[in-house]
Amino acid sequence: MRLCCFCIINFLFNTSANAFGVERIKTFHDTSQQKINWDELNPRAVGFVMDYLSIHQARLEKMKIWGNPYFLLIENILRKYNLPVSLKYLAVIESNLNSNALSVAGAVGPWQLMPGTARELGLTVNAQQDERVDLYKSTHAAAKFLMQLHKDLGDWLLVIAAYNGGPARMQNIIRKTKSNNFWVIQNHLPAESRNHVKKFIATHYIFEKDGSETTGKKNPSAATELTADELNITDTMVIYGKYSSLVLSKTLGIDYAQFSRWNPAFENSVIKGSYPLRLPKDKLTEFNVKKNQILQESVMLIMQQNINYNNNFPEPIMLPKSSKNKQ
Repeated sequence: MRLCCFCIINFLFNTSANAFGVERIKTFHDTSQQKINWDELNPRAVGFVMDYLSIHQARLEKMKIWGNPYFLLIENILRKYNLPVSLKYLAVIESNLNSNALSVAGAVGPWQLMPGTARELGLTVNAQQDERVDLYKSTHAAAKFLMQLHKDLGDWLLVIAAYNGGPARMQNIIRKTKSNNFWVIQNHLPAESRNHVKKFIATHYIFEKDGSETTGKKNPSAATELTADELNITDTMVIYGKYSSLVLSKTLGIDYAQFSRWNPAFENSVIKGSYPLRLPKDKLTEFNVKKNQILQESVMLIMQQNINYNNNFPEPIMLPKSSKNKQ
């Protein structure tokens, strides 16, 4: 019996902001339910993120629900390549998770791959079939591409820019400016590539309320320092078993971002044996009562994540025959 992916998580937004541009931040605090960590956001991106939030907040809130099975698949594949799972947000800004998205330049699919690049990455793209619209296969292809870009460029913001504008152009700009700092070379990039990076950062912050290594956050792997209030209202207990943070937070009614803050690196650590699970004190009893149910659903979800999702997503489209293949 499969666990319905659409029922795993309903991310809840609660937004407040600290004092960067006090009046404008205060407006967002009054009108938005999100809680973005503005202190961790690069000052050169704050204005863009605020504008992006005001335009796209409602759409992205809905995507957190309907897009969950897509995100589960993408995350699972990214982990197989040892890539940050937050790169899933690149598919959001590329295509809005639309498998049949088509750009004027000829890029197709959720990852908006060009025909030549797709073929180099092992996908079939011809007059009869286009595997770029296959979420499972195209995500594997995109992961290979992202892995190679990071190997060549060594910085995730540059990777996002190169994914949009091309690696050759990025290498030329780096050589010309003698810098590999995105914020230093951004004005040498095409406006589309420059804004692509900022859209990625904005989307990441809207979904996660914070940054990560892919947004240029400093020391993203450092242990989270909890506030005195957080320590006061929570407690820890050691758990064993393949629990899922998605199932835990959903079942106990805890905001997913908050759960992740209290339990950093949960997914990668809990599978190795024990984990000191931190929960609100008033949730500990509920966890003990429901832990068998939570564990069962977690195992089912993990199994679901590891199957081939081809049957659950759009099939590769059949293209009309053409006398000429475009590269």
